[in-house]
Amino acid sequence: MAVPRRFDRRPPERDLTRINERIRVPEVRVIDDEGNQVGMMKTADAVRFAQERDLDLVEVAPEAKPPVCRVLDYSKYKYEQAQKVKQARKHQQQITIREIKFRPKIAEHDYDTKKHHVERFLRHKDKVKITIMFRGREVTHPERGVMILDRLAEELSELGTVEQRPTQDGRNMTMMLGPSKAVLAGKADGAEHAADGATAAAPAESSPDGAVTVETPAPADSAVPEESPNGVSDPAVS
Repeated sequence: MAVPRRFDRRPPERDLTRINERIRVPEVRVIDDEGNQVGMMKTADAVRFAQERDLDLVEVAPEAKPPVCRVLDYSKYKYEQAQKVKQARKHQQQITIREIKFRPKIAEHDYDTKKHHVERFLRHKDKVKITIMFRGREVTHPERGVMILDRLAEELSELGTVEQRPTQDGRNMTMMLGPSKAVLAGKADGAEHAADGATAAAPAESSPDGAVTVETPAPADSAVPEESPNGVSDPAVS
């Protein structure tokens, strides 16, 4: 059975720009096609002035007293305006918000895997929302979630900045990371590509801080996962 089409019942967008005979005010201030001030004219005379040059009289400043009108080719004017809007959209930078979820008793290997995902998103100049999900009585220990989020923010400090500090909402605790200025400027691209290659070639149990170690070769950073200073993966903590 054929599915009936759903028509868009919204009325088409109308061009609200007043040109030629649609200009209803008695007189206007006219600027000719070369940008020169012509001065005050009766609207009918201004329309005739534009038509003698095979052009249109376009109201460009309707709020002015009297309104300002230009003599130009309106079709060409609309095309140029559309091209300007298109170029402006092309140069706009769209930020995508990703989300990665952690558990307060996350294992070290799972933590490393999720941290690599956060690194990848930040390198692609995306914002990352990190969520700690509490279950049952885990919600009575919010400090565990804060420890994980603070650790993640410190280890990724060269790739991302904290845009929203850890906040708890019910059984979830969230933090927002945004790409750092170095990532947005593209200055960290070379080091990041080298770190990606080293991470891909290394086994799964190797140091998860490849990118940080390459950019800031401090042995203390690469030793963080083994030291586990915040006791995140310690099963004895309850």
